Amino acid sequence: MHIRPAAATDVPALTDLYNHYVVHTPVTFDIAPVSPENRRAWFQAHPETGRHRLLVAEDGDGGLLGYASSSPFKDRQAYETSVETSVYLAPGRTGRGIGAVLYGALFDVLAGEDVHRAYAGITQPNAASMRLHERFGFRPAGLLQQVGRKFDQYWDVAMLEKRFGER
Repeated sequence: MHIRPAAATDVPALTDLYNHYVVHTPVTFDIAPVSPENRRAWFQAHPETGRHRLLVAEDGDGGLLGYASSSPFKDRQAYETSVETSVYLAPGRTGRGIGAVLYGALFDVLAGEDVHRAYAGITQPNAASMRLHERFGFRPAGLLQQVGRKFDQYWDVAMLEKRFGER
């Protein structure tokens, strides 16, 4: 496995991976699949330096195993030292430690940036994601009850917070 910053050529594979979760799971609240054009803007908001990063894991043949990102938490300036993080793995690649390697690499690069807090919103139930985030120092910050409706069901989202300098 190789971890590296995402490249523009990854956008189609990143879009396909994300759309799997859009179509088949409640972990993202997008309802309809996104287009590669839509994801290009998202990709461009994640440069190779700074607080907002996008790292990919690939196998020995260059196949996408997953990605981890840090994005703006909110768009107002006072929030700039807070980020929202996420990790998505290719179907069939969960439970193998890839998410932990990706998150470890993401938090290593963010340690050198002006980041004070990281937040993650996890659709419930999702015990595996909760364990992964807790492993990296995320702690409960609240529960948004029935905040999203997808697949004709309302979903809770656990909000988690990570203080930087802890791991």
